[in-house]
Amino acid sequence: MATRVLVLYYSSYGHVETMAHAVAEGAATVEGVEVTVKRVPETVPEEIARRFHFKLDQKAPVASPQELAEYDAIIVGCPTRYGGMASQMRAFWDQTGSLWAKGALIGKVASMFTSSATQHGGNETTIVTALPLFLHHGMVYVGLPYSCAEQMTLEEIAGGTPYGATTIAGGQGQRQPSEKELAMARFQGRHVAAIAKKLNA
Repeated sequence: MATRVLVLYYSSYGHVETMAHAVAEGAATVEGVEVTVKRVPETVPEEIARRFHFKLDQKAPVASPQELAEYDAIIVGCPTRYGGMASQMRAFWDQTGSLWAKGALIGKVASMFTSSATQHGGNETTIVTALPLFLHHGMVYVGLPYSCAEQMTLEEIAGGTPYGATTIAGGQGQRQPSEKELAMARFQGRHVAAIAKKLNA
């Protein structure tokens, strides 16, 4: 039976969307793993989202909280908002009370990746402060080990933490994920999928 991995993301301007697809590419390289990419609903009114140039034409279908129980691993991606999880992603998880009550996510693998505007803009705190959410659900958290050599670079500005892959978007969103950051995202997807497959054996 295939190990099912969900890459679940929220992206205002497309940076996390790009990272999500790189994570999915990495996860899909693990034999016997089936990967799905979905996004959480936008909570900002459409007229405001358009005024602020949100990327509204994202191809990934919108997920529902109840379907999380169908997957063996959930890799979450969202931008940081003041050092924490974006409200759209948090609102999605705040609807998982019935899953918690049933223990539906206990033993499943969780992982996270994120994006910030600046190099020290809260990437690490966003992931670290999300850990209680996953642990309250009884999930097994998997980060990005230092065997991923790209996160050790000193040659250029780059994201990357042992907690999960990250990217730096720039104050105006002008910077897209670099090749090193995308490599970290692929590594994380592959790493999480391999562990989920072992746990699912």
